[in-house]
Amino acid sequence: MKLRELLLGLDIMELHADDALEITGICHDSRKTQPGDLFVAISGFAADGHRFIPMAQEKGAAVVLCEHAPETGDYILVKNSRLALARLGANWFGHPADKMTMIGITGTNGKTTSTYLLKHILEKECGAKVGLVGTIQNMIGEEVLETERTTPESFELQELFKKMYDAGCTHVIMEVSSHALVLDRVAGIRFKTGLFTNLSQDHLDFHKTMEEYRQAKALLFGMCDCGAVNFDDAAADAMVADAKCPVLTYSADGRAADLMASHIVLEPGCVSFDASCKGEKAAMRLQIPGKFSVYNALGVCAVALLLGLSLEQIADALADASGVRGRAEVVPTFGRDYTVIVDYSHTPDSLENILRTVRESCKGRVVAVFGCGGDRDPIKRPIMGRVGGELADFVIVTSDNPRTEDPMKIVAQVESGVEQTGTPYVVIEDRRKAIAYSLDHAGPGDVIVLAGKGHETYQEIGHEKFHLDDREEVIKHLQKKG
Repeated sequence: MKLRELLLGLDIMELHADDALEITGICHDSRKTQPGDLFVAISGFAADGHRFIPMAQEKGAAVVLCEHAPETGDYILVKNSRLALARLGANWFGHPADKMTMIGITGTNGKTTSTYLLKHILEKECGAKVGLVGTIQNMIGEEVLETERTTPESFELQELFKKMYDAGCTHVIMEVSSHALVLDRVAGIRFKTGLFTNLSQDHLDFHKTMEEYRQAKALLFGMCDCGAVNFDDAAADAMVADAKCPVLTYSADGRAADLMASHIVLEPGCVSFDASCKGEKAAMRLQIPGKFSVYNALGVCAVALLLGLSLEQIADALADASGVRGRAEVVPTFGRDYTVIVDYSHTPDSLENILRTVRESCKGRVVAVFGCGGDRDPIKRPIMGRVGGELADFVIVTSDNPRTEDPMKIVAQVESGVEQTGTPYVVIEDRRKAIAYSLDHAGPGDVIVLAGKGHETYQEIGHEKFHLDDREEVIKHLQKKG
């Protein structure tokens, strides 16, 4: 592709290269640079890509796009390399997102379940082929692609969209993280509709304040034709006020909203409620327990309504929708008289949600097994501990993904929160041993919640990932016991 074609739509400060130059590839990792590439130097957090311009040039980069002029070679100077990379990616892959119906979902909790529920609705009621971009995995229809982060870097994201379009996808549903919005990974994408699920404490290592975090989420509604907002969330009024598109609100708590849930019934294995929107009504039933499932169902109802579906169509699809791996997932216990649930809850709000959910139908004790991740917001650790102590009958404080931090330092911070509640607890840093302990001491009717890891099949220690799957550990230990 000619350089001039690649640069369409970019805000260029200086062009020191022949715009007729033939570019054979685009790269933002100097180690992967090939001859003829356009190398994009990004000012990152761990390292500044401008330091690696000489390496990229040695490997044959034809031209460099950067924020600071290099000492030698052809270059294009821009104010924001991240934003430029997003537009380069769209140009390189032929703007695939423009050819599909794009749906973005943001919020602290509920994004993953919402994407899967909406995917099921669109496939069943519209016959759509749906691409999914999410925390657990990416999907092209039923094809599963592993993922490293919630939202890929912009160039890789455009490449994924191209694969989805070429495979016949008509719709794409994305989890859109606050990092992705701030770091321009989704820049240039026009969403048909967006959804805001909720806001609770998370990622303050990056955003610094809750208001900064909220403003990051609010960026999505500047990229949408229309949006849906959880009207019961504390941040809802500010999100609606900041929205740059029409917004449909929803409520499960009696607040006057466009879409409302009433006659809510919470059962051990499901939820049911009546949904009403502008004179239309339908009875909803979802086979995922907990009040948060009502909100997830309402959120996808709101999006589906904005896409032109009726409440009856949505109710029909939700009736046979299943849950998501690692989200309130019940693990087989081979006939034992207690229940084990694996859940991804790794924030104070999500931990509170799952513990309140199991409390609704628990006949014995609620046992919470959890820790906190390293190299992430340390402020939430004692808060998580306090939430666990307040809502569980017994707590086992253990390790999550310590990464480069001392695991026992993290455990101690969580423990300080549990201590405030007076709830009995033990500290078992080794997660495998903590899970085994919970099973060995389980009583009739107990519900054991293994929180924090969810769908993950690894434990990250230092910079290395070691295999660890909470489900596997439960099954192996129970099989060992016979």
